[in-house]
Amino acid sequence: MVDEKNIVKSVVKAFSVLQAFGPDSCEMVLADIARAAKLDNATAFRLLNTLVMLGYVERIQDTRRFRLTFKCLELGFNAIARSDLRSLGRPFLRAIISDRIEAASIGVLDGHEVVYIERIQAGLERLAVDIRVGNRVPAFSSAIGRAILSRMPPEAQRAILESAPPRRLTDRTIVDVDEILAKTAHAANVGYAISDQETVTGLRVIAAPITDVDGVPIAAISAAAPAFGRTLEEFIDEAAPLTCDAAARLSEALRAAGGMAAHRSIT
Repeated sequence: MVDEKNIVKSVVKAFSVLQAFGPDSCEMVLADIARAAKLDNATAFRLLNTLVMLGYVERIQDTRRFRLTFKCLELGFNAIARSDLRSLGRPFLRAIISDRIEAASIGVLDGHEVVYIERIQAGLERLAVDIRVGNRVPAFSSAIGRAILSRMPPEAQRAILESAPPRRLTDRTIVDVDEILAKTAHAANVGYAISDQETVTGLRVIAAPITDVDGVPIAAISAAAPAFGRTLEEFIDEAAPLTCDAAARLSEALRAAGGMAAHRSIT
């Protein structure tokens, strides 16, 4: 059985090692780190080796000194970027919602899954859909996942899709990796991705990628509506312009806000 108390203690000690470094002590030897972290040398050494292995600390070549790496900045940038996405994204989500588009969301890629970080839902109760911030869905079947994947190199897309083999969620779910890659290739050409009842029966979703100045995807914004009452083409005609415009404008807003420094580590 996992000893949770010991794990928590180890994590706290590891952060105390990271916090030992500061503006006036950016390079330190083991004894100084242990003293600043209030740990014995053996414990500090063990934690330092772990942090070096994880890439948060590096040993300065030909010396006995350690220093933090730029990877530590990702911890803060990650929170800043997600905060920017949520706060800047809400007006765009509200603008998408209408009588016929009943939900709008922002999601990020976390491994082979999409994590919802913001969502406005004005309907979909008929389909028993209750997606909330923090919920996860598979990237392979979701419009958000496909939109993000569409802006990634093909080999990276395949690696993500094959890391957790696609499984059938509805009778419309596409599970063949090559067929999914064909969908993401089409999404790259038209600027948006579609999931037609592949994750939830009766639900259509369209999504467009949110990118940095270099075109690297950091998230995607989506619009969702019930499948009944109109054709897929009619849904696309209505929702695609709204979604693509929101994604483009939110991408610009994020760049202007300066949150894009975290684009490579947002998930």
